[in-house]
Parts: sequence; structure tokens; C-alpha cells
Amino acid sequence: MGTEELDCVAISINEKLGSLSPLSSDRCIFKVPNQVRVVNEKAYAPEIIAIGPYHRGKDHLKAMEEHKIRYLQRFLRRSHQNSVLGIVQAIRALEETARNCYSEPVSLTQDEFVEMMVVDGCFIVEFSYRCVETADPEDPIFQTNQIQSRLMLDLLLVENQLPFFVLIKLFHMITGQENSIIKLLLKVFKFLLPGRGYNPKHEYTSEQIGQIRHLLELIHDNWQPLPTRMESYLNMRENVKRSFPRCAIELQEAGIKFKKVEEQNLFDISFRNGVMRIPTLTIRDETQCIMRNLIAYEQLIPRSSPIYVSDYMIFMDSLINSEKDVELLCRKGIIENWLGDDKAVAILCNKIGDNVFCDRALYAEIQYSVNMHCNKRWNVWMAKLRHNYFHSPWALISVLAAIILLFLTFSQTLYSVFSYYK
Repeated sequence: MGTEELDCVAISINEKLGSLSPLSSDRCIFKVPNQVRVVNEKAYAPEIIAIGPYHRGKDHLKAMEEHKIRYLQRFLRRSHQNSVLGIVQAIRALEETARNCYSEPVSLTQDEFVEMMVVDGCFIVEFSYRCVETADPEDPIFQTNQIQSRLMLDLLLVENQLPFFVLIKLFHMITGQENSIIKLLLKVFKFLLPGRGYNPKHEYTSEQIGQIRHLLELIHDNWQPLPTRMESYLNMRENVKRSFPRCAIELQEAGIKFKKVEEQNLFDISFRNGVMRIPTLTIRDETQCIMRNLIAYEQLIPRSSPIYVSDYMIFMDSLINSEKDVELLCRKGIIENWLGDDKAVAILCNKIGDNVFCDRALYAEIQYSVNMHCNKRWNVWMAKLRHNYFHSPWALISVLAAIILLFLTFSQTLYSVFSYYK
């Protein structure tokens, strides 16, 4: 190998080194990792609207572009802006920072990028206001619940996000009260969450609002375990007791009872005295999409950040191996199945954790206590006794009759023995 060829190799490597872009902690809007996406690609792709650069220009989403311009027009009226020039100038000042938020290269010119931020951002702001106002009968977006709810889902997809500071800048053109902006967004999007885990923070400081990176993160941060469980979860992450999970049917056969609790927080699962108390999880058509995107978001944030949605779904997955487990949990009121098919729910829960990393810390203590309960033979024997002999009133009557008959036979035998010796 000659010196000239070595020089060519060195030149090639130096060119690659020189073309490397610096790593940035500003990157916060990612594409879903392939190993997560392949399990269900449809859950991460918008059906109606493209927000930001990742799905921009796709043919099936172009129909919404005209609606975006109409919403921009209404935004101008709402914000009392005489022209779009002031909005463009305000967003142009944020262009470089906003571009750096995307983990993938954005092949748009500066003008194209600014136009996208203005049009998409004004649409989100105007749509949010219109969701809480009296519906406009001439607005096709609000003529059916299906379009509105699917549009809301699209706005919460991992790959369909705008930097939150762009939205705040646009909201400020209407109102200067930052917490009213947060309350509006939470009011609009909380209905997509499949349970009562919605736990909004009372007030945000300006600094805290500045740390919110996008809309999906805002929803995630306000749908979390209660503070006491959150504190326990964060403490447990470094020292998790690994336990072998069992499905609901196996737990029932080991004597564990399931009880629905009317809690205000979906994550507030407990286990005491052989009873597992679980708040109701409502499973609708949109549940898989919102849960998958919240989980995907958790897979993309720093490892020190909490990933409690992933832990929750992995725990529910451990309870469900088949439609029989779903049927049991539905009967107990723990799952509210709007899909109408127990097998579909089982498949959803079994596949939602595929290729997903989780701590298993949120319910580590519960699983450890459950396993300790199941490993006690007395609990298993008592469960089998109840299952085999006390599962129905007729079975109970039969057992009592047998006991009475045995007692009478024994009494007769004793009487005969005493009579003989007399």
C-alpha cells in the first residue's frame, strides 16, 4: 500500500471529521427509533396533519394545508395583528434555535423553515382556542368528533412536534398570561388520556415554562403518579428487586383478589392483604396511539428522567397473557374495553412493550409482595379450596351437606360404640 493511497484515506477521513456537526443538548424532537416503530408503524404516523418537518409534504396530508392558512387568518383576527409581518419577524428571530431542536437534518431554507413554524404554530394555537369555544358550524374540522379527535392525536405524535417556545411566542400575541396558556392546552388534550392519571401542576413559573420542550412533553409531565408514589419510584430505580411476574388468572388461582378503585390517578396501584387494587384503564381506538407515543417519548429522553408510562404498561402487560386475563379484569371493572374484543386488548397490551426499555421500578415493591404471597403454600391451598369447593352457592351447599352427613355418621358410630360397652 503506497503513501499516496494512505494520503487519500487520510484526506477522506479528515473530510468526514470536518463535516461532523457539533452535538447539541438542544435536540429534543426526535424520530421514533426503528426497533420501536416496526412493532406498529401506524401508531407514529399522522393521518390528517403534518406539523414540523418530518412529515411535511406527504400526499395524504396536503389537504390540511388550506385549513392551516384559514386558521392563520383567524389567528390574525384573534391577536389583532394588522399583517403577518410581525409574526414572521418574531419567529425568524427564533429560526436557528428552533432548527437545532430537531435531531434529524432539516432540508429547508431559512425562509421555508420560518414559514412552516408560523403556519403550523398558528394552527395549533387557533385550534386550541376553538376546542374550548362554541363550535363554528362552518368549520369542517369540528363538524364530526372523529376528525377533531384524530387531529388532536396527530398533534401529540412524537414526530409531529414544534418547539414549545415557538408556541409560547405565538400565544403571547394573544395573551401575556403564561399559566393560562398551559391551562388551555391541558384542558384541550387531557381527554385523550386513557385514565385518571391527569395530575396538573397548579402553577408554572416562567423558568419552568421555558424548560418545556414541546406539547407532548407538557402532557406527559402532567400525567404522572401521585407525589408519594413518584418519590418512591425515583428512590427505587437504583435498587430494583426483580420479580417474576404472573398473569391475572394465575394470581387469582393463588388466592389474590382484584378490586377496582375509584382513584383519581391511573398509576395508583396497590397490594395489601391479598387484594390488588387497580384504577380503571379505559381502552379505546386511540389508546394504543397515545400510549405508544408517550412510551416512545420516554425512550428518547435522558436516562435519569422518569419513564413511568412505560413501567405502567409493562406491569399491565404482565397481568395479561391472553383474553382470559382481559375477561377477568373487565369483569372486575379494572379494564373498560371499548374495543369490544378481549383478544384485541390482550394483543395490544402484549405488544406495546416490545423493544421497550423500562426500570420496572414503579411497581417493584408490589410485584415482590405478590410473589411472596404466591410462594406461601397455605395461600395456594386456600385458593384451591375456595376454587374447587366454594366457587358457587350450590358447591357450598354440597360441601356443607357432606360435612353434616359426615358429622352424623361419626355421631352414629360413637353412639354405637358407647352402646356396645354399656
